[in-house]
Amino acid sequence: MTEFKLPELGENVHQGDLVRLMISPGTTVAEGQAVMELETDKAVVEVPSSVSGTVKDVLVKLGEKIKVGQVIFTVENGAGGKRVEARAPSAPTAKSEPKPATTAPKTAPSEANPVQSASPKATTPAPIVPSESSEVSEFKLPELGENIHQGDLVRLMISPGAQVSEGQPVMELETDKAVVEVPSSLSGIVKDVLVSQGEQIKVGQLIFTLEPGATSQTHTQQPSRAEESHDHARMAFQAAIQSEGKTEEQALPPDQPPAAAVATFSMPLHLDRAAGAENRGPVPAAPHVRRLARELGIDIHNVPGNGPGGRISEADVKMYAKSVIVAVASGTGPGATHLKQPALPDFGKWGKIERVSMRGVRRKTAEHMWEAWSAIPHVTQQDKADITELEQLRTKFGPKAAEAGGKMTVTAIALKVCASALKIFPQFNASIDMEKEEIVYKQFINIGVAVDTDRGLLVPVIRDVEKKNIVELAAELTGLSKKARDKKLSPADMEGGTFTITNLGGIGGTGFSPIVNYPEVAILGLSRSSMEPVWMNGKFEARMVLPLSLSYDHRLIDGADAARFLRWIAEAFEQPFLLSVQG
Repeated sequence: MTEFKLPELGENVHQGDLVRLMISPGTTVAEGQAVMELETDKAVVEVPSSVSGTVKDVLVKLGEKIKVGQVIFTVENGAGGKRVEARAPSAPTAKSEPKPATTAPKTAPSEANPVQSASPKATTPAPIVPSESSEVSEFKLPELGENIHQGDLVRLMISPGAQVSEGQPVMELETDKAVVEVPSSLSGIVKDVLVSQGEQIKVGQLIFTLEPGATSQTHTQQPSRAEESHDHARMAFQAAIQSEGKTEEQALPPDQPPAAAVATFSMPLHLDRAAGAENRGPVPAAPHVRRLARELGIDIHNVPGNGPGGRISEADVKMYAKSVIVAVASGTGPGATHLKQPALPDFGKWGKIERVSMRGVRRKTAEHMWEAWSAIPHVTQQDKADITELEQLRTKFGPKAAEAGGKMTVTAIALKVCASALKIFPQFNASIDMEKEEIVYKQFINIGVAVDTDRGLLVPVIRDVEKKNIVELAAELTGLSKKARDKKLSPADMEGGTFTITNLGGIGGTGFSPIVNYPEVAILGLSRSSMEPVWMNGKFEARMVLPLSLSYDHRLIDGADAARFLRWIAEAFEQPFLLSVQG
């Protein structure tokens, strides 16, 4: 058998939701053939197969969250990928015989039926001796209890090369109800570990593979409780440093032997306390969680636990650390507490409700907007631009843009206007590094354009805007917008932006406050243009007016600079000749 695992999908893309499965058991698959569609945080991507053969088992299902490296399906008679030999049965069935047993010679047992070759005195079949190719068996996550279908891997007690015996705990899973140890149902030597700490694992998912080895079958004396505890602690220590890509020597100070580090993994809870917290009670957290807190310089007593009974997980420690960083970046000080949304009321008391999981783009948008709003002190500046003359030019040069495959839209013109403004006001084309207390000025101008799709808001990026004319920008914008709506955007299409434009004019509204797309420092919002009376030359005239909304990061940009920047943009819309003179 050959395994197909989810390959790398792009930079910083580690998982996705399975929205379409194009294979089933018995399907013939060729290398390069699309086998599934995944919705990642950035786009919907087709995943091609790297193996060929006949599909035997499909190990995932629609709607499941799949991580890079996870086994998706296995194929028989295949090529490519990773080969795993199926475990031989203890005794073959009648179907495995090439001919009926009655036709076999009485003097020599059939080669296809090893049971017949056993001695007549034997009461059980002879054990199968593994060949030099070493059969490989698979350990999958067993049933954990009623209505428990998955859990977060908080501790891994094995690593490649470790010996495992049946009944030995191999991992700790945090489910919705408790933290449980999962024992192995197999014995042997660990070959490949297919999961990692922090990963969400589902019942039936492949955890690790085993090769035959001298484990419980050759051990007649059971280890003592102390020896067993020490072995488990050592496995936990080795798994932890392996996840960091280190050896024991690299992970330890020169004067600390490995045994001392192993001891920290089996240390009683009441001994593992933060400095200065001798009088505080035990912390409901596993040793590896407390170790992570120490490495991050966090007092674990301050970390709120979201597990059963207030148990603290790795995710809780990381979330608390992130909240402290956000608090420092926003100027509220390092002592800020973890921000939690208040619990929702029971809406079901008042009527029928429906809960739908946040997936892909919507989940990532929610996370990113919360991060941006928490980290950036927002201010929004409003202005208006008289685009009466610009509309005449847009109508005149529209056919030229159409010849190039684009549309001469206000957004396309805004791309050129903003690129010119960013050259004159470089602080709007920058980012803030609070950790190093530096301002990062970008010497390139890549502008993202928010696109409304049926899956949510996507922001493809147009690169080197300052080097392209409006016709070229119009064609590129049209192409990227179509890719976004057709779910064809790649992660690379949405990376590297330095400024963002969002246009709600096609929907309506007279103004809004867009949220800055972190780590950028400003975003321009365009609303619907309309005819308004404007006092000109001693009388009111009907003019086409475009509302502009500029949100910016007040840590870097002062209100006066924002007003000048937005006024320059307004005047560039009003007098396009400015783009040639100053832009």
